[in-house]
Amino acid sequence: MVARETRAPGTTSASTYSSKPCPICSKPSAERFHPFCSKRCADVDLHRWLSGSYAIPGRPEEEEDGEAQDEG
Repeated sequence: MVARETRAPGTTSASTYSSKPCPICSKPSAERFHPFCSKRCADVDLHRWLSGSYAIPGRPEEEEDGEAQDEG
């Protein structure tokens, strides 16, 4: 059996996340900037994405002949 969340009519699911802290500064998040507490923290997160701070590590790129590229 799957439990279902019950909400009052007219409420949004974002209101259920308002108790989670801001991932940047750990203050309570604001519904307007969810999941952040302010525009400043949202901008900090965007800057981190655009500057490459949030990078997913992967395998080294391979050349067409199947050998790994030399980094140096």
